[in-house]
Amino acid sequence: MIAALLRRDLGLLVPGGRGGGGILPLLFFLAVAMLYPFAVGPDAQLLARTGGGVIWVAALLAAILPLEKLVAGDLEAGVFDQLHLRGISEEWAMASRLLAHWLAFVPLLLLATLPAAALLGLDADTTRTVLLGLLAGTPGLAAVGLAVAALTASLRGGAALAGLMVIPLAVPILIFGAGALGRPDPAALLLTAAISLGLCAVTPFIAGAALRAAREA
Repeated sequence: MIAALLRRDLGLLVPGGRGGGGILPLLFFLAVAMLYPFAVGPDAQLLARTGGGVIWVAALLAAILPLEKLVAGDLEAGVFDQLHLRGISEEWAMASRLLAHWLAFVPLLLLATLPAAALLGLDADTTRTVLLGLLAGTPGLAAVGLAVAALTASLRGGAALAGLMVIPLAVPILIFGAGALGRPDPAALLLTAAISLGLCAVTPFIAGAALRAAREA
């Protein structure tokens, strides 16, 4: 049952899936990488020095775009009520949605980081650090997005509120993930991964409680 639920969630969230619009975060991410050199000029040293941080900010903003599709539609359609009647708890449903959200969004984002790094003139070492940082930090970004989407799904204008809430909550991941670019040791990457793991551990319970509260309201 859980495997079937994960397949359904992936079909909903992957680019070209039933939910549609899954490619928009990737296009947004690439657009930022393409436009930033025009904004700051052709200074190669400036682009190389700031490009890694720009990629992190673009990844954070791109992660906000799918939030409206994560919970609100299925909550309104009664999907989670049906899952509850079939013995699947809200926590299991949210754990499946979290994994599907990460799988639908992050692998393509990591691939898109390569041309983005080339556009920004990043060297191989910096590109590798950015990729490792995103690999460590994106589970946390996905967890924060899902928790906020669940908390705001039953509210009017919840999508806009969710976007505003995600940004400050994701700042620690951004600080340590982007901070790894200026440190020769792996401490910042390890802290980023630790924050992500902690967020992934608690998010199904937070999101599940939010779904129960929405059903009982």
